[in-house]
Amino acid sequence: MKKGKIRKIAISGGKGGTGKSTFSVLLANKLIKEGHKVALVDVDVECPNDYLLLNQKLRKIEKFVYAKFPKLDKRKCRKCGLCVKSCKSNAIFQAPDRYPIFLQELCSACGVCQLICPYNAIHTKRVKTGKIFATCVKKNLWLVTGQAKAGLEETGPVVAQVKKFALDFAKKKDIDTLLFDTAAGVHCPVIQALIGIDFAYAVTEPTPMGAYDLELLLSLSQKLKIRTKVILNQANLGNKKFIEKVVSKYKTQIVNTIPYSKNLAKAYSNGQLLDFKYNLKLK
Repeated sequence: MKKGKIRKIAISGGKGGTGKSTFSVLLANKLIKEGHKVALVDVDVECPNDYLLLNQKLRKIEKFVYAKFPKLDKRKCRKCGLCVKSCKSNAIFQAPDRYPIFLQELCSACGVCQLICPYNAIHTKRVKTGKIFATCVKKNLWLVTGQAKAGLEETGPVVAQVKKFALDFAKKKDIDTLLFDTAAGVHCPVIQALIGIDFAYAVTEPTPMGAYDLELLLSLSQKLKIRTKVILNQANLGNKKFIEKVVSKYKTQIVNTIPYSKNLAKAYSNGQLLDFKYNLKLK
């Protein structure tokens, strides 16, 4: 890695419960033991839990996240409906001969409705949508946590701001590696987390559902042109062939297999993963 370059690695899982957060902590521990300065960035902003796995508390808010949502000026609105037609998030409702209503919970704050309005009837209002925490866990390991406002449907913009904060934070703290622990699935917040990433790990399990969701994630990674390798968690349970078939199809490889372990599960449940002695080897 070039001096001064910040390496950006994503850890995703397609489905929930595959162990991506567990692997994220194990990987962070491996990297700091190798002499790296690491920030684990929890961009599962709807339900961040890395701080629990690290036995930390979210105390100091480093930054609030804001978005600019549309606001209607009824004096200028002609009820033409162009804003409704332009909204890809279906966040604008308009009954016949009525003014449009903006549904903030669905709005992605993209600003298209404002740009397309021929009467300049749409302005913006600044609304708080989340917050960002930064915690020094131990020497050379920081935790950056993004947390979206409860009930917010479109959290992709929050993820984008958490990523920007993490990059600025890394430059300030001379951190060389950012680990982005994404949400489960392949929806907008996950896509936002993967954009601009150097490399990704896909954490899965040897089950039909694990294989199905892994294929969705690898397909997405392929479209985003992100080199992705596979981590097979709970590898001694289920049938490994489900995963091997998908891995072969997408011409990638399984770079580590983590067997089910009662001791690992105990460390997870007690918030002691960082102290868990596990020799993580990656091909």
